[in-house]
Amino acid sequence: MDPRTPCLIGIAQRTIREQPGPEPLDLWEAVARDAAADARLPVERLDSIQIVYSDSWQYDSPVGRLAGRLGAAPRHRAYSKVSGTAPQLLIGAAAAGIAAGEFDSALVAGAEALATRRAYRLAGEHVPWSHPADPKPPYGWERPPHPAELAHGLFLPVHTYAIMETARRAALGISIEEEMRDRGRMMAPMTEVAAANPHAWRRTVRTPSELARGDRFVGWPYTRSTVAVLEVDQAAAVVLASTRLADRLGVPAAQRVYLRGWAYGEDTWEVAARPALGASQAIPRVAEAAFERAGLGLGDMDAIDLYSCFAIALRQACDAIGLDPLERRGLTVTGGLPYAGGPASDYVLHSTATMAGLLRAQSGHGLVTGVGMHLTKHTYAVWSSEPGGRLGDAAPVFVAKGVPIVGAYEGPAVVAGYTVAHGRDGGAERGILVVDLPGGGGRAHAVVEGAELLADAEGRELVGEEVQLTTDGKANVAAW
Repeated sequence: MDPRTPCLIGIAQRTIREQPGPEPLDLWEAVARDAAADARLPVERLDSIQIVYSDSWQYDSPVGRLAGRLGAAPRHRAYSKVSGTAPQLLIGAAAAGIAAGEFDSALVAGAEALATRRAYRLAGEHVPWSHPADPKPPYGWERPPHPAELAHGLFLPVHTYAIMETARRAALGISIEEEMRDRGRMMAPMTEVAAANPHAWRRTVRTPSELARGDRFVGWPYTRSTVAVLEVDQAAAVVLASTRLADRLGVPAAQRVYLRGWAYGEDTWEVAARPALGASQAIPRVAEAAFERAGLGLGDMDAIDLYSCFAIALRQACDAIGLDPLERRGLTVTGGLPYAGGPASDYVLHSTATMAGLLRAQSGHGLVTGVGMHLTKHTYAVWSSEPGGRLGDAAPVFVAKGVPIVGAYEGPAVVAGYTVAHGRDGGAERGILVVDLPGGGGRAHAVVEGAELLADAEGRELVGEEVQLTTDGKANVAAW
């Protein structure tokens, strides 16, 4: 084996349930030290330190502050943008740097303390955390929402993902109640995995019927218990090293896990631009590339963790790779973002660490996927207890082309997908539509107002319905 072959040799996870808890910098340090100790690597020996963007707090120098805490002087440093794919992109960069001989060891860490932030907010207190960036930098997304999305209040994932869910439901001819029952059946086994995971945020087993329609809607047809839980205090880290360094450290062969192959690709950034609103063009290409690079297939996977922020993310992945949502291997090794926890951009660090621990214990191969933005960005990574394959890189294997989006529009249109936004009291507040324009003229957005129309939208299938749009030149309003 090439002595530069990268392997994952250190893992760590922490979940803090007592609030207020520590700040992200404290959590980064804790999991960094834990992962380095697991790898038998002195923390000051780290050649690369990479951190996933933290939604909880913006530090003046995130990597610099952590390096200072650890007494390390890494020659390679990185701080990601916002994305559920960020952990895999950082891990991929670390593996590539090690394989190229640029450095021998790398830490990838992430932490969120959003539950603690919430506790301070509810107490009416300011968060007393250290080293704030001044001035505060702009939010870390790679691309802001489309102006037409902003004009119609469409920027929260709980609404964009719900729109894609209704489009898929209608395309398959599934009733509203059937979709909810199927969602409960798909996600109930995830609660069982979470209940057995000591790091999971929610550890209560739920039945399919409880999940189907057991609590309040957030972005109809999604209920609170079937979407990612964001306000958590969680951290995770992994340490990668060259085989040469792992040998020098005395890391046992059974503790080494290998990135056999991974790939990245993109659907359109704007949901309304998707040629098929309920399906992904990118996922099958990304999965195919990852498996080809790994020299393995879906049938070779002993364990699977599909990114699960919303049911449509699971369903699009299963549709694209030919996986039964109820199949025996399950869809998650952690319990998924709704139950294990959805710490902003960090989740894939937790799923990767959990998968690595599983492969150490039983050997074999595992698939870990990531999703970024509004089901836009996709990573598929194949991990194994056996070396082999070829790494791949972050160059997209596929970039989707979208249909045009029209801003202001007045006239007839046909509903392509929709959601109803609900407030914290559970009440319906407004509808948000994506509509097809006549003659293949592209897509537009519209809002729906009025209790009667909102109740009608939730009571029957609205996709395929002809509606009339009026506009004030900025936002469109639909009625029927």
